[in-house]
Amino acid sequence: MQSAIHPPLSAAVYGPRKDTAMASTPQFTIDNSPAVGFHYRLAIFTGGGKFVDGYTLGVLSIALAVLPANFGMTPLLSGLVGSAALIGLFLGSICFGQVADRIGRRKLYQIDLMIFLVASIAQFFVTDPTQLFLVRLVLGIAIGIDYAVGPTYLSEMMPLKLRGPLLGSLAAVWRFGFLASIGVGVLLNSLNLGADAWKWILVTSAVPSAIVMLLRLGSPESPRWLVAQGRVAEADAVVKKHINPNTGVEDLVEALAHANEKRRSAGETFRLLFSRKWRSRTLFAGFFWIAQATPQTAIFTFLPTLFVALGVANGFTPTLIQNAFFAAGGVIGMLIVNKFTRRGMLITTFWMMAVSVLALAILPKPDAMLVIICLCIYAFIEAIAGNLQFIYPAELFPTSMRAAGVGMAAALSRIGAAIGTFVLPIIVATYGAQTLMIGTVVLLALGAFVSWKVAPETGGRSLVEEPPAREAKDGVVQTTTAV
Repeated sequence: MQSAIHPPLSAAVYGPRKDTAMASTPQFTIDNSPAVGFHYRLAIFTGGGKFVDGYTLGVLSIALAVLPANFGMTPLLSGLVGSAALIGLFLGSICFGQVADRIGRRKLYQIDLMIFLVASIAQFFVTDPTQLFLVRLVLGIAIGIDYAVGPTYLSEMMPLKLRGPLLGSLAAVWRFGFLASIGVGVLLNSLNLGADAWKWILVTSAVPSAIVMLLRLGSPESPRWLVAQGRVAEADAVVKKHINPNTGVEDLVEALAHANEKRRSAGETFRLLFSRKWRSRTLFAGFFWIAQATPQTAIFTFLPTLFVALGVANGFTPTLIQNAFFAAGGVIGMLIVNKFTRRGMLITTFWMMAVSVLALAILPKPDAMLVIICLCIYAFIEAIAGNLQFIYPAELFPTSMRAAGVGMAAALSRIGAAIGTFVLPIIVATYGAQTLMIGTVVLLALGAFVSWKVAPETGGRSLVEEPPAREAKDGVVQTTTAV
């Protein structure tokens, strides 16, 4: 039954053609518009948020390694603190993705950086593990908002030819943020700042947070979201001002009217994500992200400690080397993502990651150089594969539930990442690093198998408003409707 409060998005919502402020058929749509400076500026502003995300998560690995003994950190508390941001990320992405579908992308796109700034500064004033856990939890909520809103917002502004590379660039920038935090952390630790060195290391995340917060001021609302709200004239004004005077939104109006979409409450959107119509995509998006992010997040959070546990004498130097491979892989992935199918790239990289760390799972006492080589290769391939984390989910859902769908995928991924980060120090302390690597290989192989069975193909297609009537076993989407 249609709701009187939330009417269907049909032609009746938009009124006569004159309400669209379009006197003639536009030359371009958002999907086929020429690349302009606005597209790249928006990618920089959105990527800035991912830099902050990566920096905030990465800087903790060095801070935990140099905490003074009297701070009261135990393996259990270390796991809790390490997973705090991931728990917050789960809460932020699952809750605020639905909020973004209700109130728009732009507001949350700016607010989350304000939260980053305040919480980053607050880290300097914590005095025990519980306080550190709570502040890191708030930072995780800010990361969750950015995970849900950033890729959604960027995907809805990009022409088709730029969508893959620029969404993929978010993963690359995330990795540079992570690498920068490791470099800054190692540098500050070398300056002999005393017992409070870990605080100075953590608080440095306030600097990129402030810069990106200022850059995002004045960003326009997503025209796709505006059209979904029936605000067609506003949407048309946005694309003409920021993209091209000859670009219009008539195609979006027609697609949404054809789909007969309606505005929904948060509860309705949540139920729809797990309805028969959409649940396979929701669960797939969450699972492939879980399989990628669980070992990656856990390993990188405790990387210096893990290197030592695997027999490498000094964990800081190989940590920097591995993160350099991590950053390089992100760039390579961004450049090649449009040269392969989404499905093929996902399955292949899962198998490659599993093989890259297989020796560490088989050998009880691997040589230090072998440890470094294996984890560097793993980091490089994982970074290439990780580009899909910000591309695939955004291509799986329609405008009316895109942020919620992306947020749900990110939230599901954090369940595995939080568990992995929590149990890593406990597993290493109790069973040894080899057990950890065995679990990593098994999870990556499972990710490859599940992706082979259920992954749909979305590359090279317009953003969907309706799921395909059916998806073939080889993952090729049979039908799509542009929006």
